[in-house]
Amino acid sequence: MGVSIDVNSQNFETEVLLQSHEQPVVVDFFATWCGPCQMLKPMLEKLVTEYDCVLAKVDIDQNPDLANVYGVEGVPDVKFFLAGQVVDGFVGVLPEPQIRDRLAQLGLESALERGLKAIAAAEAAADPETAKRQFAHLMQQYPEDRRLILAGARFLIQQGSYDSAIKLLSAIQPSEAADYRTAVGLQGMAQFQQAIADIKPDSELDQLYLQGAKAAIAQDHETALSYFLQVVERDRRYRDDGGRKAMVALFNLLGDEAALTQAYRRRLMQALY
Repeated sequence: MGVSIDVNSQNFETEVLLQSHEQPVVVDFFATWCGPCQMLKPMLEKLVTEYDCVLAKVDIDQNPDLANVYGVEGVPDVKFFLAGQVVDGFVGVLPEPQIRDRLAQLGLESALERGLKAIAAAEAAADPETAKRQFAHLMQQYPEDRRLILAGARFLIQQGSYDSAIKLLSAIQPSEAADYRTAVGLQGMAQFQQAIADIKPDSELDQLYLQGAKAAIAQDHETALSYFLQVVERDRRYRDDGGRKAMVALFNLLGDEAALTQAYRRRLMQALY
């Protein structure tokens, strides 16, 4: 776990230049009047709790000499220091995943990333109990992290804990764009697993829906979409518009740019209208 400190002209050499010989130092040149700076600050402070690095915050109005030395013309201006030298940086506000990529390029790996790798290794070794304990430990430390929530939901679905998976995914809101689409897709996968366990194929529609659910679980997405489309074409009322909802779940899982999404979204529109 890293630390976050305020740095000025007097301690810059010690806290940044010398310290960067021991571990990477992320210097955030900011101004109190800068709106984007206030957006970026909590993001950087959150990240530093995961990575073994130092976040050094420099107010350019209080330390114009440092801003001048390092060519700061606009804020926020973030610079990465290693061995006393600037090795990378960016100006403005980047999305969190892009900042994580920059940190990875410095050879840094977060505690959460190490934990997720350990979980993947436990799953590969068919050791679900170890994976479950590790998930519980990480959820205590990073309860709001969307990558962890999505990974945890996948694990719960694999373990047959469908209601728990759906409850976990409910924390992700529609405003969260890509994460929300993935969450909706995973909720659909949980519902497919439930359907396989619960539905007795008493009718042709039951059989079509179950075939689609099994194909979706097997990641044969085209076959799944084909079966669900047949359900839509035959009876919109089946399972409370279940065929259409199943297709939408797969669209969210595949993404808007996927060829299958685009092709079957057109076919769905034709079936509906």
